Amino acid sequence: MSKQEEAGLILKLYELRREETLRKARDWYFREFNPESLADFQAAMFSTQSGYLRMVLTYWDMAAALVNDGAIDLKMFTDCNGEHIGVFCKIEPLLADIRATYNPAFAAQLEKLIDSMPNGRERVAKSKEQMKGIRARMAQMQAAAGSEQRRARRLGSPRRSAEAPAGCRSTDFERGRDCR
Repeated sequence: MSKQEEAGLILKLYELRREETLRKARDWYFREFNPESLADFQAAMFSTQSGYLRMVLTYWDMAAALVNDGAIDLKMFTDCNGEHIGVFCKIEPLLADIRATYNPAFAAQLEKLIDSMPNGRERVAKSKEQMKGIRARMAQMQAAAGSEQRRARRLGSPRRSAEAPAGCRSTDFERGRDCR
């Protein structure tokens, strides 16, 4: 396959990633899916987010198969993509259990791609550490936001349930400004 055809495949993969449902699935996967056990994985598999989980994992396993089978050059693929590393690092500790429970070939193409990359496993380990830090920062931000909301309630911050009068911007109304 020519470099131009390989580049076309990479652009097609990018185009697929921009599809609205896959974009939401990827966002959910990275923000909310943090399995620590097979039970966590199963909980996601049998939740309303099951489609998101399956969509992300099969997308990246498919993309990996294109590389592993020679349709896309490994260097070209890894020069343009890194998300597959983050996807893999979330399931890597559970692979043996997932494979024993569901399918012995689960994410096999993705794992093969990781192992074929220079320093692939080291990159996965680094990504795990980065994600731990991101989760910790997100937890701090959520805790701070919760504290601010509790503080506002304690201080009697008024909540307005009525709608702004005609001709009055809702932000002015919410701030108690006279809209007459």
